[in-house]
Amino acid sequence: MWSIGLLSCALMSFLNQFFSYRTEPLIVTQITVQVASLPMGHFLARVLPRRKFRAPAALGGGEWSLNPGPFNMKEHVLISIFANAGYAFGNGNAYAVMIVDIIRAFYGRSISFIAAWLLITTTQVLGYGWAGLMRKCIVLSCATWTMFGLSEHRGALHEKEESPKGSRQISRSKFFLVALICSFAWYVVPGYLFPALTSISWVCWVFSKSVTAQQLGSGMKGLGIGAFTLDWSAVSSFLFSPLISPFFATANIFVGYFCFLYVLVPTAYWGMNLYNAKTFPIFSSHLFMSNGSAYQITDIVNQQFQLDTEAYARLGRINLSTFFALSYGLSFATIASTITHVGIFYGK
Repeated sequence: MWSIGLLSCALMSFLNQFFSYRTEPLIVTQITVQVASLPMGHFLARVLPRRKFRAPAALGGGEWSLNPGPFNMKEHVLISIFANAGYAFGNGNAYAVMIVDIIRAFYGRSISFIAAWLLITTTQVLGYGWAGLMRKCIVLSCATWTMFGLSEHRGALHEKEESPKGSRQISRSKFFLVALICSFAWYVVPGYLFPALTSISWVCWVFSKSVTAQQLGSGMKGLGIGAFTLDWSAVSSFLFSPLISPFFATANIFVGYFCFLYVLVPTAYWGMNLYNAKTFPIFSSHLFMSNGSAYQITDIVNQQFQLDTEAYARLGRINLSTFFALSYGLSFATIASTITHVGIFYGK
């Protein structure tokens, strides 16, 4: 259990960080580890020696073995917990790694390993602190549907499947293997051979010379009206698989998504031209000057890695795209909304 758990934690951490640099991040979830660790656990239970060793008295004494017995569900659950730690507890990759990347890649500055490690570690364990402070409200009183898919999946893996004699029905393990091979084979097409299948924007094809049509129809740089995808990673890259969450959660996300993308953003961009929004792209994460050209952020940072106020006054204020500004602002609002949520649902 320890060997598989530590390996899965390290491997999940590496893979999710590696794939996080994609346009559509490919997130490897702990369900993958649940499936892969089952045959691995049974294999190690067969081949590892059962010889027992006695621990030193300084470590408490007692006996231990490399092979404690048959692989069971308890070990499977603990391996999943290890994997969840490498999975950044549901977020895919460690959030603060982006800060280190920005310092090195965009600013050309160096940061020591100790400083980077402390930054990443403290931000990762910050959630534990909040969970401890609000344990009564958000831990003991929380709904458990988020773990329902994992529990059902784990239970199905350990169930003994019995099929009637003469039945041509394939087992669940064989069905999973066939589905795995087919999905892997298909992903080669949108992932490597034909990336255009990730976002098929027919509106952009029909009105190829219209800027407004590109803003409305592009699935990569616009509102994605009429666009569709044949790449599952594009569907589950940011909100994870919609097959796991219950319908009310998916519907809630969809309503918020629709109101934000198709009501709030168009109103601010075309309806109000908020802060001269039409001067800049509707969808972009870059920074712009007042005339729409790219903002050189390194020009307003001095040698001490601080804001150069004189240079900033000379170049002018930083401008963001409408989508980026609103999404960034609402992301801060979600922090305050957690307090409102707890107060409304659990306040007495």
